[in-house]
Amino acid sequence: MIKKIICFLLICALVLPLEGCWSRRELNELAIVLAAGVDSAPNNKILLTVQIARPSAFGGGGGGQKMAAAQENNVWVISQTGESVFDAQRYLEAKVSRELYWGHTVILVFGEQLARNGIRKAINYFSRSPNTRETIWVLVTRGKAADVLNSHSQLETTSAQSIGNMARAGVGVPVMLKDLSIMLASKGTNPVLPRIELTPSGKPQGPGMQENIPEARGSQQQATLTHAEPTTTGTGVFKDDRLVGWLDMSETRGLLWLKDKMEKGEITIPSPRESGKNISINIIRGNTSVEPFYDGQNVWFDVRMQMDGALLEQQSTEDLTDPRIFASIEKELNRRIEEKARSALEKAQLTYEVDIFGFGEAFHRKYKKEWAVLKDRWNEVFAGADVNIAVQARIRRTGLTTNRISKER
Repeated sequence: MIKKIICFLLICALVLPLEGCWSRRELNELAIVLAAGVDSAPNNKILLTVQIARPSAFGGGGGGQKMAAAQENNVWVISQTGESVFDAQRYLEAKVSRELYWGHTVILVFGEQLARNGIRKAINYFSRSPNTRETIWVLVTRGKAADVLNSHSQLETTSAQSIGNMARAGVGVPVMLKDLSIMLASKGTNPVLPRIELTPSGKPQGPGMQENIPEARGSQQQATLTHAEPTTTGTGVFKDDRLVGWLDMSETRGLLWLKDKMEKGEITIPSPRESGKNISINIIRGNTSVEPFYDGQNVWFDVRMQMDGALLEQQSTEDLTDPRIFASIEKELNRRIEEKARSALEKAQLTYEVDIFGFGEAFHRKYKKEWAVLKDRWNEVFAGADVNIAVQARIRRTGLTTNRISKER
């Protein structure tokens, strides 16, 4: 009897692994979604646009095949309206011969009108669904998200990959889906998203690379003869889940400084001795600390910024071996960093009246009891708070030459 039981268990142990991949999904049965865009549609509906990879464009092969593929549409862009994102997706499935697969989605773009009305209703599906990843890069555009998805990249295989690479490289204020969810759930800060736009970028390098730039519609410009490359042009500022305004790229750099996110970059300052000449410094490292204070009535912050840089370009002819000249360059560098930070701070406090820097989180960590009283009106408190900024920037290296190369007189 025992031998029979043992034999039965052995048979079961051998048979169970042979069940097969009952839930398998073959690659030739999937429509791989690389990008998704969500816009507002009439009658309070949502317009979902997806960028689907065309299998023939990703079939491998030699360099000649890839070059030919780069001159034609590598993706299929299709849109559908619905009562919700999931409802629109279901209608899309009636137009697509394969199952929509979200596991390789790179970017999620919100159109301006939808963002101004609130993104919670649009983001819920992507954060709740097990089919999407929380590492999707999230962006907002001035105009329609569908226009961004209907674009090409001159360098990458698809515009979704191009935008994803820029976000991964830290261009602007890169935000993942998981980061956006945290910002929306926090009372100590408001969300920001990088702004992506199509900008004229030379002539098309193939028949499939011609773009319909939104800004060219209705103008004298021949839009079909211009290539538009997806470009990071600033930052969208949100109050809770509603878009309230924009920061340009200069103000975005100030935002990064105040959020302690500026690890690399470049700053160009005017020469302290020669008018019309500039000096460029490469940022090696930087950090920002924020200390909140509260006396029972007033809130204020002391912000300390530190930066180490390397001088990599000098249009002027100052002698960098002179300590006084070196000190004057560092002084101008301090002033320029504070100027960028002040620009972003004043716009957030005076124009939009929202805390997008996480100052509320710093206040919460130090004043836990007081935070319980102030958290529901924190944006109002932040708008009236004084912020003292102290910058300490140092140039650690001057490149391979101490002074600019010039002819002897």
